[in-house]
Amino acid sequence: MKKTPFYDQHIALNARMVPFARYEMPVRYTTLGEEHEAVRTSVGVFDVSHMGEFIISGPDALPLISFISSNNPAKLEIGQAQYTCMPNDATGIVDDMIIYRLEEEKYMLVVNASNIDKDWAWITRHNTANASMKNISDEIALLAVQGPKATELLQHLTEITLADIPYYSFTIGAIGGISGIIISATGYTGSGGFELYIPAEKAADIWDTIFGVKSDIHVAPAGLGARDTLRLEMGYCLYGNDIDDTTSPLEAGLGWITKMDHDFVQKDRLLAQKEQGVQRRLSGILMEDKGIPRAQYPILNEDGQSIGVITSGTISPTLNRGIGLGYVDVPHHKKGTRVFIQIRKKQLPATIVRPPFVKI
Repeated sequence: MKKTPFYDQHIALNARMVPFARYEMPVRYTTLGEEHEAVRTSVGVFDVSHMGEFIISGPDALPLISFISSNNPAKLEIGQAQYTCMPNDATGIVDDMIIYRLEEEKYMLVVNASNIDKDWAWITRHNTANASMKNISDEIALLAVQGPKATELLQHLTEITLADIPYYSFTIGAIGGISGIIISATGYTGSGGFELYIPAEKAADIWDTIFGVKSDIHVAPAGLGARDTLRLEMGYCLYGNDIDDTTSPLEAGLGWITKMDHDFVQKDRLLAQKEQGVQRRLSGILMEDKGIPRAQYPILNEDGQSIGVITSGTISPTLNRGIGLGYVDVPHHKKGTRVFIQIRKKQLPATIVRPPFVKI
């Protein structure tokens, strides 16, 4: 198993470590509820250094990225980021990712940790014009500093006016006296904040600096457990659960990042699917009573017939109710439809809702 540059900090904090995407990662430090609450009300800090980063550059960088991306990166200005996915040959999804336009002909792609090798091979396969490609995943550490007070906290450590960085934009500058950090107004929690791309050799210093800020702002280290409950409350997809090689972006409700104004892998098939309509949709599931809708639990209609399957589920710490995402056959996916979740021998009632489950 690999270790991130923050491993020693995790051990010092008595984090519970688990194997995840070939890394030893902290799943929690205290309790999931405490870490979740810190992000929703103040600041939580996540080590997400296991994510992959690729640099694509040169005059053929944009044509390559445009062809593998469902979204249209030609719309990016320098200093902007864009969420997208890479369709595969069967209208499924190779991976979802964020594109950063660093310079006129230089981009950074941020991909999921478990897909680094697969994504690299996929992009290389389509790099027929030989754009420059470099995998810098081991050179970059990544901290997600998330929560409504994240801007106030980090402002103590930089001369950059963080409040002026628009959502899904970034700047490159100094945090805590360490230069060359990509300060990105992005995140996976719905509570605001920044993601910091840090030279790996400087990572531990940044961690200690952030937690050493003299302020009355409560700052908590947060693990993978809270990351999952936070993203589920917002209805954000997790690759490998809610989207994968068998799910189309249109089925997953990602039509908003599937732009038909440029040529990309399997555009014609996705356009046909859009015109014909999908047969199932990724939907929000809100339990009416007790019960947690776990992955692979069947979704039933009122007659007890299977109409779908749960892909992700948890107890929402904010709502104290079971929530989940799952693929539901059309037209049962409509908001307000009453369904039942098969949990062992019981069929527990739930309602189809439109995420986010929690309004921030």
